[in-house]
Amino acid sequence: MSGAGSGGAGRGAAAGVVILGGGQAGIQLADSLRAEGYPGAIDVFASETHLPYQRPPLSKDFIAEGADASALPLRADRFFSELDVTFHPGVTVSSLDRSARTVTTDTGEVFAYDVLVFATGARNRRLSIEGADLAGVHYLRTLDDAQELREELASARSALVVGGGFIGLEFAAGAAARGLDVTVLEQGERIMGRVLTPPMSSHFAGLHGAERIDIRLGEGIVALQGGGGPGGGRVTAGVGAGGEVYPADIVVVGIGVLPNAELADAAGLTVTNGIVVDAFLRTSDPSIYAIGDCCSYPNAHTGTMTRLESVQNAVDQAKVLAKTLTGTPIEYVELPWFWSQQGANKLQIAGMVDVAATTFTRGDPASGKFSVFCFRGDTLLGVESVNSTADHLAARRILGNRLPLTPAQAVDPAFDLKAYSRAAVAAA
Repeated sequence: MSGAGSGGAGRGAAAGVVILGGGQAGIQLADSLRAEGYPGAIDVFASETHLPYQRPPLSKDFIAEGADASALPLRADRFFSELDVTFHPGVTVSSLDRSARTVTTDTGEVFAYDVLVFATGARNRRLSIEGADLAGVHYLRTLDDAQELREELASARSALVVGGGFIGLEFAAGAAARGLDVTVLEQGERIMGRVLTPPMSSHFAGLHGAERIDIRLGEGIVALQGGGGPGGGRVTAGVGAGGEVYPADIVVVGIGVLPNAELADAAGLTVTNGIVVDAFLRTSDPSIYAIGDCCSYPNAHTGTMTRLESVQNAVDQAKVLAKTLTGTPIEYVELPWFWSQQGANKLQIAGMVDVAATTFTRGDPASGKFSVFCFRGDTLLGVESVNSTADHLAARRILGNRLPLTPAQAVDPAFDLKAYSRAAVAAA
């Protein structure tokens, strides 16, 4: 790596690596750079004031009744001092000068960089309807979001969830377990329709229905009603597109996210549904990279540009980039995988599911433990597993190593998927 860099008013030492974002991707990159032997300065800027924490539990364990109210840390608090990484909590980088290779913070400090990495993540898409700013209307992404929601759940009796995706349904399951009456409004024809096959969507709709969660498909929301007071006071109900009124003490909105790519866009980098990078995670500027939820990368498994919102993607991209930045350039080709915990049911997805592809089911859905294999022709694209980690791990080996598998093998209970995947990988 170049040792160039003028140093900035915010730091007089050598430039090094500047990481924008203190989430999963940014912290993993700092950790992996040191593990790969990077000796230079590393600065991590995070807009939140908390030490870095794990986000997935916030919509699951964190809101459960009686659960521990502290967030799980990404690393121990001694991480930064032991690895000689400078952490800047509560500091936002507001501008980027690519010709000078400097960034400027919202406090006016200037930092030079040899390499700049965007790990800025994504933010929730907001409702823009009447009543959207009422008290009791929540979004769930940050620790502050989760803490505020958790406090209000203690006295709430009913919840309205806008959006039938992972976050909304994870919250719905948790709220129902606490005894709240829960209604989910999903504008599409099925829940999790963007990421799941139709049979898996149907299965989870049945599971949530059995827990008395009222799922309304094809239903949008046009307004939120308040209980009086200045500005409308606190939310009391949502009004559906068809005019039906849904009473609620709490409203949780989960209608997708937007990548935090404005700074990159303003600096002239290519941005299309995220900061566009090549297979080495490099932007259109060779000294600037992007990883995690904010980047759009060439997916080696689908042949398309992809932006993923997953811990696996953030962590694996950070590890690969650390190797590239320490002299061993590696293309990012990792298989995507995801998971969601909705009540007692763990959903795991390996690969990229194509909702228009042909599906084959392994196991009995009525048992609560089964998998859906998604094929296009003879090619396995992805596997959805419910409460079947063995199937999921075998699927990751098969897909990740591009091992052949037929639909007949996939659905045959006598075919040992685990043994096949391990033997085939060992023989490769």
